[in-house]
Amino acid sequence: MATLNVVNWKKEKVGSVELPPEIFEVPVKKEVLHQVVRWQLASRRQGTHMVKSRSLVSGGGKKPFKQKGTGNARQGSTRSPLMPGGGKLFGPVPRDYSYALPKKMRKLGLKMALSHLVQAGKVVVVDSMKSEGKTKELFARLQTMGLTKATIVDGASNELFARASKNLKKFKYSAVDGLNVFDLLKHDCLVLTPDSISKITEKMKAD
Repeated sequence: MATLNVVNWKKEKVGSVELPPEIFEVPVKKEVLHQVVRWQLASRRQGTHMVKSRSLVSGGGKKPFKQKGTGNARQGSTRSPLMPGGGKLFGPVPRDYSYALPKKMRKLGLKMALSHLVQAGKVVVVDSMKSEGKTKELFARLQTMGLTKATIVDGASNELFARASKNLKKFKYSAVDGLNVFDLLKHDCLVLTPDSISKITEKMKAD
């Protein structure tokens, strides 16, 4: 069972916490992480892309030119895909890109992402997530910890901390419910609290 030091925002050790091996010491498989990230990004796609087909293009009631004698191929409508300004053939239409992924695989992917960060030594445990709600103050604390890019996970959402972190583009703050594989791998460092570790353990065992 892995044990991590609990520090305050001045990087002073104030305790230690044990990580459940069934969640934080799982063998990492890249293919599982790849599938979970693909599923997550596909679910985020809006799918609102669209072009106009010939039925949606305005005009087209009059024959563009006479049938014979012009030397051109015959045309019956300016809305034809063959005409400048006409409709488009086989263009994109609004669609839903999301698809189902087994719950066990989603859960396993999250365990693997957490285990990967623990193995890489990129998990920091702080004693609390208290904040004054000021971005400058929070950024200074993160710099003191030596963090430049990280996912910050609290046991429960803290309004002041969320407000302070909102403008920090390289940091993602969320409660345990918002924990996901993409953010863990993207930010490549994880900041937890003892409370959030307990909540993650409860969530994994309850699902």
